[in-house]
Amino acid sequence: MKEWHLETRTSSIFFQRSNQVTLFLIVLFMASNTAFAEPFPVGKFPQETSEFFPMKPQADADDFQSIEITSTDQVFVETREGWFHLSERQWLKKALPRAIQKSRRIPRKLLLSTQAGLNQSTQLPDGSWLAAANEGLLIEAEGKFVPWPVFDNKGRQWGTHDIRGVEVDQKGQIWFTSLAGVACRTSKGWQFFEGKDGLPYNDFTRIASGPDGEIWFGTHKGLIRYQNGRWDYRQGRRWLPHDKIMDLKVDSKGTVWVLTPEGIGCIRQDSITLAEKAAFYEKEIKSYIKRTPLGYLSEVSVITPGKKDHIHYHDSDNDGLWTSMYGAGECFAYAVTKDPETKERAHHAFKALRFLQTVTQEGSHPAPQGFVARTIRSTKLPDPNDGRLKQDEEIQKNKDQLWKAYEPRWPVSADGKWYWKSDTSSDELDGHYFFYPLYYDLVAQTEKEKEEVRQVVRDLTDHLIRHGYNLVDHTGTVTRWGVYSPDALNHDPDWWAERGLKSLSMLSYLAVAAHVTGESRYLEHQAELIQNHAFDTNALIYKIHRGIGSGNQSDDEMAFMCYYNLLRYTPEGSLRQKALLSFYAAWLNEAPEMNPFFHFAYAGQAMGREVSDPWGTHSISPTGDWLVDSIETLQGFPLNRFNWACENSHRIDIKSLPDQNSTDLLSSNPRQRGYRINGKVLPVENRHFNHWNTDPWQLDYGGSGNILASGTVFLLPYYMGLYHGFIAH
Repeated sequence: MKEWHLETRTSSIFFQRSNQVTLFLIVLFMASNTAFAEPFPVGKFPQETSEFFPMKPQADADDFQSIEITSTDQVFVETREGWFHLSERQWLKKALPRAIQKSRRIPRKLLLSTQAGLNQSTQLPDGSWLAAANEGLLIEAEGKFVPWPVFDNKGRQWGTHDIRGVEVDQKGQIWFTSLAGVACRTSKGWQFFEGKDGLPYNDFTRIASGPDGEIWFGTHKGLIRYQNGRWDYRQGRRWLPHDKIMDLKVDSKGTVWVLTPEGIGCIRQDSITLAEKAAFYEKEIKSYIKRTPLGYLSEVSVITPGKKDHIHYHDSDNDGLWTSMYGAGECFAYAVTKDPETKERAHHAFKALRFLQTVTQEGSHPAPQGFVARTIRSTKLPDPNDGRLKQDEEIQKNKDQLWKAYEPRWPVSADGKWYWKSDTSSDELDGHYFFYPLYYDLVAQTEKEKEEVRQVVRDLTDHLIRHGYNLVDHTGTVTRWGVYSPDALNHDPDWWAERGLKSLSMLSYLAVAAHVTGESRYLEHQAELIQNHAFDTNALIYKIHRGIGSGNQSDDEMAFMCYYNLLRYTPEGSLRQKALLSFYAAWLNEAPEMNPFFHFAYAGQAMGREVSDPWGTHSISPTGDWLVDSIETLQGFPLNRFNWACENSHRIDIKSLPDQNSTDLLSSNPRQRGYRINGKVLPVENRHFNHWNTDPWQLDYGGSGNILASGTVFLLPYYMGLYHGFIAH
């Protein structure tokens, strides 16, 4: 660690995740316009994983009645056929231990004292009983159950009817649930929780307490945990065999066991570090995700939902982008760890991306020099050109008038081994240009390695310049999304919406080319675009947003990569000031999304920076919860990267986004979109997305567990955070 003989300021940030509290100590060293954040290591945290234990043929859904856990964490399930014990993933018929049988017995006279069936009951420390019943919250008094009225500070009476569950936690606090919400009797009196207080859902079934003060709530649609003031919601097949929780118990390790119509499941909390999590994802990528000997990354299909035994590989339109983002993460990782395996992964990514350029040359339909393909696929596979022209004509006619209909969309390489996909988009270029300078600066060491990068960047950039700042494929025409020319961006109404982002991208490309090649002519082209075509002014607003949640998430991802490199390779001056101000405005709009990649990309270039205007000089350092949210997201990513459906639109802690915040200016929201009462998007545990280009404001996500996504969404921001010192290695 560097030593700084400067004024220091410290502050503490606590991360509460389940039963573990991790302390961060941030030390800010202020020196002129730069601030260096030196956090303590995150350390170990509880990583949630789920496991299911079906009971067929021993029992069907209608047979299940209750679940019990012994003091030695043995699991028992009650069915119509009696009790079954879980042993080495097998269900064996076995009597419930007598101690538990005794604890389950409510005195007969108490049962006879109520006309309503009891939903749940529990004993107080003094031995008396509490009951959750349809007729209300009941307490034992003089040998019978009597109503226990509870009032909140607004004079509202709770517990009058339809009480779903009741429990006493490890602190002796009493909890009960109803459709109104959750109530807890603490040493200071009653406390009440509704949707406005963060309670996710309220159609309860049962309650169970854990060993570290956590309380679990079963519902008809998922599982809820409350601990240390934090609410967590678990729903869908990523976490549960079925959403309906019929009964639940918590063992001594804090593992929650649930009884559902589809069998028994559990959610464990295993102690893990971010580095161990990264290693897990790296292994998954190596074993299941990388496609072709070159190792392109996207996602894969599986035959059996949730199982990795039969993998089906397929190409993606954005293989170049996703491989670039993975490779960029490996560059950051190597800069920090100097691990030879990490260097090899970064080098492998470079070779894969370079091949997307060289494969387009020669052959029967060669592209202009420097052109990069979207992706490749083996010619041993079915010809992707079959039927494609008709499909493209339909798209052009009915969906997108600017769509290109031509053939072959997939030319064959000179050696006849590969189909390569043309009509490459700006997404791909943003990815390529994001990766190459990082590889050049942080990984390439020998002159040979560096010259290889220079040649790729030089060829691609010269291609764009030769074609009037456009990307032109083997047809001799500009690709659908490869338009960057000043005339189109500034004067063609079909391209006004792309003006800001495309101007930002081109300025960034030229900055990268100048840095990597050392040739000043690229800065001359950049200056020409600024002075004569106002590309710097265009880039001030890369997209016309209308508040949080508006705009296109894919464009946001592209913009943040371009901002990062433009600022990284642009010296102080007018362009840098404009780019900083523009990046600041973009980051403010994205801040509630809890996206560690966006946060670290921005903080990496803006920490300690200032911008000036006629009214003064202003700090644009990231503020608020950006680091807390980033770590929370990295910790929260499920290890299970299958695309299981997630539903959240029924939650009561959600506020809807209005149509003014729609993703498309000319159409209202096509789906329900919203955010939590804290103003932030749903946690990653309640969403599934393959890449950071997914709309985080949508509430419901489809999926059936038949797609396995890579861990790049974790690896890139994690390694980036390490590199910039926001996460200690």
